[in-house]
Amino acid sequence: MGQTHHRAAAGLVLASLALLSPLLAGCGSNSAPAQSAAPPPPTVTVAKPEKRTIVDQDEYVGRFVAVDSVEVRSRLSGYLSSIHFTDGQMVKKGDLLFTIDRRPFQIILDQARANLAQSRATLSYAEADLARGEQLERDKTITKQVFDQRTQAKRVAEAAVQANEALVHQAELDFQEYSQLRAPIDGRIGDRRVSPGNLVTGGTAGNTTLLGTIVSVDPIRFEFTFDEASYLRYERLAKGGRDVTSREGSVVVALKLLDEPDFSHQGRMDFVDNVIDRSSGTIRGRAVFSNPDGVLTPGMFARVQVPGSPSYSALLVPDTAVGTEQARKYVLAVDSENLVRMKYVTLGQLSGNLRVIKSGIEEKDRVVVNGLMRARPNQKVNPQQEGAPPPAAPQAKN
Repeated sequence: MGQTHHRAAAGLVLASLALLSPLLAGCGSNSAPAQSAAPPPPTVTVAKPEKRTIVDQDEYVGRFVAVDSVEVRSRLSGYLSSIHFTDGQMVKKGDLLFTIDRRPFQIILDQARANLAQSRATLSYAEADLARGEQLERDKTITKQVFDQRTQAKRVAEAAVQANEALVHQAELDFQEYSQLRAPIDGRIGDRRVSPGNLVTGGTAGNTTLLGTIVSVDPIRFEFTFDEASYLRYERLAKGGRDVTSREGSVVVALKLLDEPDFSHQGRMDFVDNVIDRSSGTIRGRAVFSNPDGVLTPGMFARVQVPGSPSYSALLVPDTAVGTEQARKYVLAVDSENLVRMKYVTLGQLSGNLRVIKSGIEEKDRVVVNGLMRARPNQKVNPQQEGAPPPAAPQAKN
């Protein structure tokens, strides 16, 4: 009886195991880890190089200088009577600037005119005396010596008149012109150096009193220096028809001030010196710029761009697309199989936000311009043309 009971229990256990085994097998198959799919290639933006006609530009630092600069000094000595301008104002040629006390020069002019009148009276008497002497000399009433004396007296009187006329002219200049100092050029005058009431020393010696300084404003010159090697390169370019060192103003240059991002001011070269400085090995060049608003001021620093090569066709890519590997520069390009290739390049100048590539790429290349951190050489990517619309998002199923 006990054995029969144990056999029945064992049979139930075996039957239960047989029923559970398919369920356990199904559970085991569902819990097995599914094999993960490979990630898609990264998406990058590509663009073909832009083709342009380029002229290399050399940059130099220089200073503005005035075309004309005049120190206002008096020709006459005297006391400064009045000043007719405001410090720093713009003046026109002929504007009255300073007045020297004119009363002493009026007295000198009056005295010169009186002496001239006296000499003319003497000349009139000498001419009449000579006329009488001519008849007396023909009548043998006076001797030849007396007649010659009267002739000589007339000539002396004529010379005295001429001398006094010159003195009157000089006195008129002093009174009417030189006692009133006027602007010799158009420009901006600086501050007054002498106040009214002070004695002004005039003349032509080196100890004359400086009253003020005027500098022309428009146009204005920009002077800079460049090295001997650049000068030789410019001279050789001139033989090919690109005369950078032109003295005729045919070469256009561009300039920017210290607070400006672009070379927005255009001017022309008008002078290159005829000697190279022995101490620095540089030569002086000069360009002329229009300055109608007066912003450009003598002594101000700026940077100038000078054409440094003939025009040539070049490929340009965004400067952000250029990478650095130690001393070499490269760009990443995507080939026909969408594989990233590293191409070492030779860089040229920067034109806006584009960099000139002198060698290393072709016009048909697709250069990676966005997503450089996701691109790796010899790896596949998903290239998207720059400016193309993004792919449409898949629609959700209802």
